[in-house]
Amino acid sequence: MGHKKLIRFQAIETYKNVLQYPENMKGNWNTFFKNDNPITLELACGKGEYSVNLGREHKDRNFIGVDIKGNRIHAGAKIALAEELDNVAFLRIHIGQITNYFAPDEVSEIWIVFADPFLRKGKAKNRLTHSRFLFAYQQLLKAGSIINLKTDSIELYEFTLETIAEQGCIIHQNIADIYGKGMATGPLAIQTYYEKKHLEEGRTIYYVSFSLPATTITVPERFRNTGDEDDDSETIEDNEAIIGRG
Repeated sequence: MGHKKLIRFQAIETYKNVLQYPENMKGNWNTFFKNDNPITLELACGKGEYSVNLGREHKDRNFIGVDIKGNRIHAGAKIALAEELDNVAFLRIHIGQITNYFAPDEVSEIWIVFADPFLRKGKAKNRLTHSRFLFAYQQLLKAGSIINLKTDSIELYEFTLETIAEQGCIIHQNIADIYGKGMATGPLAIQTYYEKKHLEEGRTIYYVSFSLPATTITVPERFRNTGDEDDDSETIEDNEAIIGRG
């Protein structure tokens, strides 16, 4: 681990707005924030640009950036502390374990912004809009809550559209080119580090928002028993690499 990364990991251990694999948080986030305001999650948050910017604009809501990469979480957490954004926090966990940290109906919205599309063969199950993740989200989202996906990956975008159609999800917005169509307004105008790089390269940015069905999410047969199970022997650095791009 590099010296700068080590310093950042040591720093977040002292930040009151960063929780790393915390115990007994499930169902108790209102106590942490000292209010009952709605909670929005930014999954694979990286530097936490969405959590910080949304926290600035919506003081009547709470925002939690979730990622395994403490090195990147450090950036957003430091800004939130400096600006005294008490409605912004960061949770360092594996997203696959998210149901261990939130109770049913405890979350009101999810943002997935430029997460890793996992294009390698056999890695589709790691996409954050895969049905196994949608099932997990269903365990903590309030009914009718919106999930937002913003990505430069046409593969992830089309995969998501296919998945939500299979699961009977309700689409609220579907924009195939938010900048080309002049739709980069409000929350969609927030630009992450990676988004700025993608725009400089002339990439198209896709967006879809949807809510989960009342029926239970199921995993399609083609994704069962793929033989590509997670390897518990992976190091922290390996695991960091499979969660998101930030």
